[in-house]
Amino acid sequence: MPLHIPFGRPLLKKIEIAIKLSCFIHFIGEHVMEVTMCIGPSMLPTFNTVGDLVVLEHFSPKLKRLEIGDVIVCISPTNPLRAVCKRIIGMPGDRICIDPTVINRKYITVPRGHVWLQGDNMSNSTDSRSYGPVPYALIRGRVFARIWPQSCWIKNGMTPLQENKQQSS
Repeated sequence: MPLHIPFGRPLLKKIEIAIKLSCFIHFIGEHVMEVTMCIGPSMLPTFNTVGDLVVLEHFSPKLKRLEIGDVIVCISPTNPLRAVCKRIIGMPGDRICIDPTVINRKYITVPRGHVWLQGDNMSNSTDSRSYGPVPYALIRGRVFARIWPQSCWIKNGMTPLQENKQQSS
């Protein structure tokens, strides 16, 4: 004789809905956008040291549509259990001055498949100046908004330098 549990079918239906909802939320967080917290002084004054909640989207890195000046979150090159929030300063092929304060300035060319990252608070930031170019594959997403404590859009405020071209008369 089969065992009949009166609450079995509704319970299984609720479990099924919970599993589907969990999968949907995971999909959105991994492939569309996610909310994360930025903590530390490296991105002052863009973000507070206490911890701002920011929203990042995952499309730009996957479509290779990141630009110099974009704020990104990536897996730390020195500790894969941590994430870092930095600004892109150099793209593949760009020549970056590592230390402009020394007489014999040191330059590096960002290799293919990498980006050069720096914090906005350059005097208190561990970034590419410490660990070198960051592989593109470590980038989680581009930060486009802060939602707490004070919501605002995070815009790319950098403008490319234009070479002076003389016009011939």
